[in-house]
Amino acid sequence: MVISVASLYRPNTKKGDPRIWFKGLGSYSNANDILGIIAFEEKLYVMNITQLDLKELIENNLSNPLRELVNEINQVSNEIPNELLNLLSKIASRGPVPALLQADTAIGRTLETLLGIDINSSKKPDYKGIELKSYRDKRGNRKNLFAQVPEWSLSKFKSSAEILNEFGYKRGHDFKLYCTVSTLARNSQGLKLKIDSEINQLIENSDKSSVGDFVAWGLETLHNRLLEKHNETFWIAADSLTIEGKEHFQYKKVEHTKKPIVSQFDILLEQGIITLDHLIKRNASGSVVEKGPIFKIKPNALDLLFPPSQSYALL
Repeated sequence: MVISVASLYRPNTKKGDPRIWFKGLGSYSNANDILGIIAFEEKLYVMNITQLDLKELIENNLSNPLRELVNEINQVSNEIPNELLNLLSKIASRGPVPALLQADTAIGRTLETLLGIDINSSKKPDYKGIELKSYRDKRGNRKNLFAQVPEWSLSKFKSSAEILNEFGYKRGHDFKLYCTVSTLARNSQGLKLKIDSEINQLIENSDKSSVGDFVAWGLETLHNRLLEKHNETFWIAADSLTIEGKEHFQYKKVEHTKKPIVSQFDILLEQGIITLDHLIKRNASGSVVEKGPIFKIKPNALDLLFPPSQSYALL
């Protein structure tokens, strides 16, 4: 390893591009060599990719500067995941734990309470930068990705109340719109999604000629929301057991994903693998409550949206 000094500068001309140079660069590189740069803990590490076999250096059992750097980066990046895995393993070792409430959301609420996480409506990841997504393993339900209201400035309708008034239905004492919307076919309310690549928008359309396209999301907004929510995620599977008439959860395994492949999001929408759920209801006081719209992915499709993941057994 050679210790050097980096110079970061811009030429005096107003149109000059930012530049970087490393002192003594010529002593370990030739013209047309490709260099790789890693930034870690406020230091830059420069590698000559043309001259070095990086795979061999990293996998070699003999100590070398690159292998030591990669191990150090892995140790730092895995500190929080390992901490969380340890906590989840302790929860799993307790056996089936009783659900805190009777609802579809009970599995996540119960786990977050056991982890000491306050229940809130924040869009930020749940545990020190890691998003937690719990699910009942044998139901085969779609997995929640994120909730995102339409961009009303781009939309014909300007509120969830307008959507409910137009497409809602009476169910018992409630007036609601609980439905799934896909790009593949219209649902029973006549709703369908479509992507307009020319204006870079996801649009929801009605088969009512008087309505047509009524809400829209900028695809960039959805991409940013996906990256914000799922930079790093633990997908936690549990068995649902009924013990003495009460639901219990046995948390048992984790799938650990990082860095979603944003370009895949639009493709999966077009294929109907990612869909949207409306969860709108007018309560007894007359106010409208919207729990979505929630974008969901088919249960076994995470590997289509994320790079190869790691799986862990908790028991």
